Amino acid sequence: MLATALCFVLTGTLPAQESSQTPYTFHARSEVVLVNVTARDKKGSLVRDLTADDFTVLEDGKQQKVASFDIENTDAVPEPAAGPEQINVLGPLKPRAEAKPAEAQPAQLALKDRRLLILFFDLSAMQPDEIDRSTTAALKYVDQQMAPADLVSVVSLGSAVRVEQDFTSDRALLKQALNRLNPSSGAGFEEGSTGTTEGTPDTGQPFTADDTEYNVFNTDRRLEALRTVATAVSRIEQKKSLIYFSSGMNRTGIENQSELRAAINAAVRANLAIYSMDIRGLQVLVPGGEAQSASLRGTSPYSGRATLNALNSNFTTQETLVTLAGDTGGRAILDTNDFGQVFKRVQEDTSTYYMLGYHSSNPVRDGKFRRIVVQVRRPGLKLEYRRGYYAPADFQHSTREDRELQLDQELASDLPTTDLPVYLATGYFRLADNKFFVPVSLVVPGSEIPFTHGGDQDKATLDVVGAVTDENKHPFASLRDTVKFNVRGSQEVRRKNVQYNSGFVLPASKYHLKFVVRENQSGRLGSFETDLIVPELKTAPLKMSSVVLASQLQPAAKRRSDNPLVRDGSELIPNVTHVFSSGQHLYLYYEVYDPARQAAVKAAEKQQEIRLLTNVAFFSGKVKAYETPLVEAQQLNVPDRKAAVFQLDVPLTSLKPGFYTCQVNVIDDAAGRFIFPRLALLVRQ
Repeated sequence: MLATALCFVLTGTLPAQESSQTPYTFHARSEVVLVNVTARDKKGSLVRDLTADDFTVLEDGKQQKVASFDIENTDAVPEPAAGPEQINVLGPLKPRAEAKPAEAQPAQLALKDRRLLILFFDLSAMQPDEIDRSTTAALKYVDQQMAPADLVSVVSLGSAVRVEQDFTSDRALLKQALNRLNPSSGAGFEEGSTGTTEGTPDTGQPFTADDTEYNVFNTDRRLEALRTVATAVSRIEQKKSLIYFSSGMNRTGIENQSELRAAINAAVRANLAIYSMDIRGLQVLVPGGEAQSASLRGTSPYSGRATLNALNSNFTTQETLVTLAGDTGGRAILDTNDFGQVFKRVQEDTSTYYMLGYHSSNPVRDGKFRRIVVQVRRPGLKLEYRRGYYAPADFQHSTREDRELQLDQELASDLPTTDLPVYLATGYFRLADNKFFVPVSLVVPGSEIPFTHGGDQDKATLDVVGAVTDENKHPFASLRDTVKFNVRGSQEVRRKNVQYNSGFVLPASKYHLKFVVRENQSGRLGSFETDLIVPELKTAPLKMSSVVLASQLQPAAKRRSDNPLVRDGSELIPNVTHVFSSGQHLYLYYEVYDPARQAAVKAAEKQQEIRLLTNVAFFSGKVKAYETPLVEAQQLNVPDRKAAVFQLDVPLTSLKPGFYTCQVNVIDDAAGRFIFPRLALLVRQ
């Protein structure tokens, strides 16, 4: 199941490349930056009568033109006469790699002046009593504080992100969803300091397990869940609020920094404010440890080190909650047993607010943080708004981690990408019983690869990733490689096709292959996927491999390979497109396994002879245009694989330019069996 020999060649141009291109292509991109502003007077009361002319928006010190202005007033929404409402926005949440394109936006008029609230319960890191406290607080809000303008959804994170209830104003449905979050489902454990036994309870264990690696993965997973929710609600323009119930979030150094930044940026772009609620409440840190805990090790209880460690651990788990809330325009509710105040705070912040939209005057897609300042002409007012956002990053400004993530997401995506044309061909050759070599050839038009000039050579790189899955979509084999070009004169390459060859060793079965290719100048991606059947040849009347058409032979790489296309120091390069020039040679390669033996055996012979007859016929329509002489094999020329190998050479000067059906005729004369596989090909002038 390992990827085998890799090579890189130039082949002829694709026939349909020019005709498939349209003369003109128009692209339009419009990215609106939304800023929610809450204005209060000196008494703390909301100001509701400001206009667009009263505001000035600055981005990195430069004034921006306000392109859209709206006032959201949720206090003005009466109790609906038609009963509770439901809006399907979240649906079945999926990871980013499997996410479908955003559907058409929900009717904005239906969401006008509505308060959209997401109750997110992080069950993966809460104890049963903490889950009970959080659901009790949420039930109290639904019964006593929920306003007519409120549309509430319930999301949980256990073994996966799950939508317990989509946006609704139906109190009964919300209560059912909250009651399903039973405290017994809490499967997490508290995250604390790791790597040392000093100041930890003396439980008689030989060592204290270091859960640092677990925390790195667990924190990334929780941040990924927040990012998934933000992506799901990004198509709604109105401000959304997410109340994140958790028992803290512990980051380990800079390992989680990339995912934290991605989650915050996704929330900011989705106009989603995160209100983090530390459901542990007001905690008391006893210097000598709690009564139900074992005695502490070492001298830390007497030196004050134990108390300092406890304070540092508590601060570390709350610091990420503060960052999530502060950078998205929300609030962090910490060290309090009044869990209902988070709902009151959300209602106050979204009671009346102004939604300003502008097109940034900075077109650079560098991924850097851009600071936002909102000013108001009326004196004496206090404004509340988010302080900035991360600009979109193009491929040249993306990090290595982001580039690898892009490939992984594209490989896992259900939707193909066609920005970069990619073509694929494959086959199968038996190596042993139930063991086959599957060659894979990828072709990218050279005209699609941008080259940069460096020194006396032109340079470019391609990233190639691939995966083979079985019928049950279980991973079976994979490939990851980077191809580097250093050529003199890229104009010659642009008139050719770039071909990448690899292969896998697989047993007989049904497979699905998907490959993704990315050129690393502009970051364009292309993918190709296909089903592959490696047949079980034991029951076949005449056991034969696939047929490979080629027009090139090149010296084989100086390393051992199970690739049957490498013979006598030369490697046959498959022609993926089956397009040939009339001045080329057509090479046909195929193998026959376990042919029957002749019944009559001469006395001087030590083994029975076989008798295989083969040739190739070319049909133009129903008319036979050309046929090669008959070739006869009487011995196995690859006895270790029990194979008779045929490699025919057909000069294409014998064929006029045009489309042909190539029929390979194979007859096992000893067994009286035959097979006639057919392939299409094009001969060009």
